[in-house]
Amino acid sequence: MTVSANDSTERDPGKPDAGKPDSSKHVLVVEDEPKIGALLRDYLAASAFRVSLRETGAGTVEWIREHAPDAVVLDLMLPGVDGLQICRALRALPEPRIANVPLLMLTARVEEIDRLLGLELGADDYICKPFSPREVVARVRAVLRRAAPVDPGKLPAVELDEERFEARVRGQAVALTPVEFRLLRKLSAQPGRVYSRQQLMDALYSDHRVVSDRTVDSHVKNLRRKLGEAGVDPIASIYGLGYRFEWSEASPQQA
Repeated sequence: MTVSANDSTERDPGKPDAGKPDSSKHVLVVEDEPKIGALLRDYLAASAFRVSLRETGAGTVEWIREHAPDAVVLDLMLPGVDGLQICRALRALPEPRIANVPLLMLTARVEEIDRLLGLELGADDYICKPFSPREVVARVRAVLRRAAPVDPGKLPAVELDEERFEARVRGQAVALTPVEFRLLRKLSAQPGRVYSRQQLMDALYSDHRVVSDRTVDSHVKNLRRKLGEAGVDPIASIYGLGYRFEWSEASPQQA
């Protein structure tokens, strides 16, 4: 089942998914199409989220500062103040709790430039219209999991040695070049977050030298090879976007 701006059919979201605990998380939906907004509200509420709904971008940043939702589902093409402006304003705020709120953007504009621009400004995920409301719920859960504080007792068995530019995976030393070390440090700092190649280039080269996308891809390939020799492959390629770190103790070495 998918829904678009022209879809006027009412749908029953049903009961919360069986076996899923009550999250009690507060999600703000900012969507100017009332039927789409109401549909998302109903599906999220049926999955045990507390939901607030806004139909305009104006005043949204102030609302978020006042109410501090746990996640925001944000339409890109809002009248007046659009989703990218809101995203930019939020990420620039001095309060970490608000500036780092997980953002999932909805858009009918599927051009790569829009995807990259949104991620450059700090969006955590994208869903293109038409979409499945159940997929939106699943994506909201995913960004909330990635944003959750990590239990120190469950940290992955990887350590970064700043002096030796060395990683240790389950106690095994992995020698890295300075660029590879900075790449791993950047990606692993926020597991699950997608980084564009431009963001990675900025992190790798402090002098802002001009390098091609292929240079970043080459460094990623070499880093994955070295980590693979230690038995793990936690770096995922996201088609058309970039890379993200997806560590788990079950991360297998890929062929």
